[in-house]
Amino acid sequence: MNPDCLQYAMTSDEQAQFERDGFLAVENALNPEQLETIIAAVDRIDSKERSDDLRDKLLSVTNVLHRDPSFVDMVDWPTFFPKVWSILGWNIYVYHSHMDVTPPATDTTNWRVAWHQDSMRVNDEIETHPRPRLSLKVGIYLTDVTEPDRGNTLVVPGSHKEDELDCPQDGQSNPQGAEPLLVPAGTAVILDRRCWHSRSLNTSELTRKVLWIGYSYRWLKPKDDMTVAPLIADADPIRRQLLGVNATSNGVYDPVDDDVPLRTWLSQHQPKDAEWTKHPRPQSRPPAMVRGMNAGRQ
Repeated sequence: MNPDCLQYAMTSDEQAQFERDGFLAVENALNPEQLETIIAAVDRIDSKERSDDLRDKLLSVTNVLHRDPSFVDMVDWPTFFPKVWSILGWNIYVYHSHMDVTPPATDTTNWRVAWHQDSMRVNDEIETHPRPRLSLKVGIYLTDVTEPDRGNTLVVPGSHKEDELDCPQDGQSNPQGAEPLLVPAGTAVILDRRCWHSRSLNTSELTRKVLWIGYSYRWLKPKDDMTVAPLIADADPIRRQLLGVNATSNGVYDPVDDDVPLRTWLSQHQPKDAEWTKHPRPQSRPPAMVRGMNAGRQ
């Protein structure tokens, strides 16, 4: 990984904004050439996967990293990846990817908003308040959505600390404070999975296109099939980590250097981000106590 990416490291203002709102928009994340390349790839997949019954509806395709080289290049893209590790730390990988293509709607009568936090059962089964972050996703916006009614992502700023949303789940109502994300093409939006959000109706003349890449801790299971084996041979060590390669069986919980080359790289180029944990680590138990606790275990 090129150390030049450190010029895009998370600033204190960006960190404060992300912690306050639950999302951060990074404009000009892609240069025009890269933007064109990814749009062409999305268009090829859309033309192949779109059926007649989806002619004017959302097409969402998961597990897309292997579908085009430009997609896998995005997992460690320099303009936003340093911000990802600033938020989650270095024990991370890509656990999910999808592309969304939303044409102009011709029938608006059956449209329903669907306010949600990502990760579904996690939100029912983890007993903490607020729920833990666990993951985030980066939406790479390929279409100009600087105006509303273009199928914009709807968000409630600051809602990532709220476990419930004060809004009827009737498919029509929006919560107080909801707003559309208004960003130009080439923007990468980093979204905390807990931030309440929804798709919205596209009544414009534009087709909204977004590539999403989800990052989580390495001990969280993948969200989709993650067909990445063909990509590993040509990947550098950090990208191999992001594609889910583990050097040891226990390496997702107690990683050695070969498990997390991102940590090794950071220790050389950005030492403050290579610390063992983002939070103070408790002092280890004395070895004798550990042996005693583990005595008799197989």
